[in-house]
Amino acid sequence: MPSRSPPPLAKSDFAALSEFRYQMRRFERFSEDVVQAKGITPLQYLLLLHIKGYPGRDWATVGELAERLQAKPHGVVALVSRCEAAGLVERRPGSSDRRRVEVHLLKEGEAMLSQLAELHRAELLSLDGVFTIPKLSQDGHA
Repeated sequence: MPSRSPPPLAKSDFAALSEFRYQMRRFERFSEDVVQAKGITPLQYLLLLHIKGYPGRDWATVGELAERLQAKPHGVVALVSRCEAAGLVERRPGSSDRRRVEVHLLKEGEAMLSQLAELHRAELLSLDGVFTIPKLSQDGHA
């Protein structure tokens, strides 16, 4: 049975995708500006966020953080080192497996993350109804 190729995208599909990417980039730019005003980089903020937001616990391994950041583990090791030098995180040997290294937030990292996450939440709430998943036509006519 031959596979049917999807219909070509309609003008409205391009407009919806463009608007989505525009709103996404506006939010990213907002995020870059507020975190840099606090003296950290956007990647450092994301590292703190992914540690605190890791499902089921308040720490994560370098491998888990690399997956969340969609980055190479050696790059995440360097990022953790920079955050550690800034007093935001610390590495600890795993409690059940000493070969595994856990990355934990320190008090200063928690405080910075809380401030920045509150700003991000307020910005996201202000975008309610503006920043939405685009509705794309499936038949090529919209």
